Amino acid sequence: MIGKVLGNRYEIMEKIGGGGMALVYKAQCRLLKRFVAVKILRAEFTEDEEFVKKFKRESQAAASLSHPNIVGIYDVGMEDNVYYIVMEYIKGQTLKDLIKQKRSIGVDFATSIAIQISSALEHAHKNHIVHRDVKSHNILIKEDNSVKVTDFGIARAVSSSTITNTGNVIGSVHYFSPEQARGGYTDEKSDIYSLGVVMYEMLTGRLPFEGESPIAVALKHIQEEPVKPSDINPRIPKSINDIILKCMDKDVNNRYKSMAEIISDLRQSLVMPNGDFVKRSKFTDENTRVIRPIKFEQNGSETGANAKNTFENSGRHYNVSEESPKEDNKKKHTKMTVLAVVGGLILALTVGGIILGLVNFFGVKEAVVPDLKNLTEQQAIQKLTEVGLTLKVTDRVTNKDVPAGQIVKQDPMANEKNKLINPVRVTISEGPGKVVVPSLIGQSYDKVDLILEKEGLVEGKVDQKYHEYPNGIVIEQSIAAGTTVEEGKVIDYVISIGPEKFLMPNYIDKTIDEVKTDLIDKDLILGNITYANSNVYKTDAIIEQSITPGTEVNRKSVVDFTVSKGKEISNTLPLLLSIPLPKDQERMRVVVHKIQNNIIERIYEGYHNSTESPLEVPITGDGKVVFEIYIDGELKQSVEYEFK
Repeated sequence: MIGKVLGNRYEIMEKIGGGGMALVYKAQCRLLKRFVAVKILRAEFTEDEEFVKKFKRESQAAASLSHPNIVGIYDVGMEDNVYYIVMEYIKGQTLKDLIKQKRSIGVDFATSIAIQISSALEHAHKNHIVHRDVKSHNILIKEDNSVKVTDFGIARAVSSSTITNTGNVIGSVHYFSPEQARGGYTDEKSDIYSLGVVMYEMLTGRLPFEGESPIAVALKHIQEEPVKPSDINPRIPKSINDIILKCMDKDVNNRYKSMAEIISDLRQSLVMPNGDFVKRSKFTDENTRVIRPIKFEQNGSETGANAKNTFENSGRHYNVSEESPKEDNKKKHTKMTVLAVVGGLILALTVGGIILGLVNFFGVKEAVVPDLKNLTEQQAIQKLTEVGLTLKVTDRVTNKDVPAGQIVKQDPMANEKNKLINPVRVTISEGPGKVVVPSLIGQSYDKVDLILEKEGLVEGKVDQKYHEYPNGIVIEQSIAAGTTVEEGKVIDYVISIGPEKFLMPNYIDKTIDEVKTDLIDKDLILGNITYANSNVYKTDAIIEQSITPGTEVNRKSVVDFTVSKGKEISNTLPLLLSIPLPKDQERMRVVVHKIQNNIIERIYEGYHNSTESPLEVPITGDGKVVFEIYIDGELKQSVEYEFK
């Protein structure tokens, strides 16, 4: 395919990706002299009418969408039995690759990504398109950290009609909604569930459900509750934890109703990270149900009191009637009939047994193998003896999931036929194996699960303490290193959150964005941010901090910063955002968010009295910019400016 020119215009240069249905190539458009991405249906599917329909559906669905967070579609074509779509070329990496690199993503960055994904899906849903395959592989992160959602390959335009899927379940099993796993009705709520899985993966570095097979994973989506994200990563704030779990509720009625609601809560989480504003309600199904009708039949020609009513349920008939004088004779006759039937049945079984014995003696002797898993050796022997089979123990192995003495596996499998002369071979568990607990002290907490998993142990609860060790380093473990324990034992541990007192770092000449993560790591609190002109420091660089570098400081200390707004320009007044403050509040927290190109940035935060009204905050931007003003965590005003 490399070097081929499609549509006399798109020259294929290199392969850059692929999925189950198509391959993606980087190409150059000869007409517009720009790079594009070309998605080509795999050759093995071009003869499959159903796959071609799905491929065409992708192009039609995606081409109707126009949004800054959705990959644009430029062209669609077919040439020499090659079906292709020409798309916007994105320079960057997939969210999946980013998660693999970082293990988990910071809360602020992950929230920004989630808002952009939600915005893209909100636009698709408004256009009656459900993505149905939302996963980290299908989310591209550009070099400027903006997000593009791609691959509407199994998206389907929906109307008010019900979707019926009579074929295989479509989508990626680790990101499935329970209704997708069951092959049932899917709508916008399915995308909401999958978004919750993506957020879970971003913030914990792992998927909520794993299994030995796709079926095992799908069943977990249907039957099991995920471990809370905050139990895996204690840095996840309460609001984000609640948002993820609401998205991933197994009952569609308990999830968010729309992407707009998710965006609202995600933005609120930036202002109130530990707020209790995410409402989760449990839906009780008290709707009318359709049950099998109860049928009444009248037998015979009599009516009234002599008529018999027959109650039909699940194929069985129960006669309900008043006893008449004639019933006694009928009962006697019935008893004689029953005795005759029983006698005949015993005779038939005896004759049948003799015939079966002759067949087994002269013919092929086989029996159906019963299920022996989790039985003891003696129980298995007894069960096999009943069908004429014998048992042979071929191996004894350690197994943490099956108690000692019980059968782990069998050959042949249950319900298969086996000749009577061949024994059923089984492997018996010796219970959990013995392993030596490794030393976790001094290890980074993000490596603990891998270290324990390698030894057959399980990661337990994580606590935090102040310690001279750096933040995130293990300082204690519940079972001492070198101790011999059973495989599968749970090991709890404690990590350091750094020393309680330390020397204040020097943040001068750094930006607030660069400093935020370090403040979180050192358990310091970002205080007021003020702006001033500077002829020495570049725009947005910190020129002053409230705690002098090198000074001993306690954790939870508040640090205020002064940030450069560039050189002072004579005869030019800065653009100020005027904020009226409520008159009935003595002291309030004011936060201003700047939203440009779907990226949210906090540009001001501080405490003020009502006497300082109106508060004036310097603002900058490029093109259309929205500024959101929060007072004590509540959105009070949203202002749009257009910068020339």
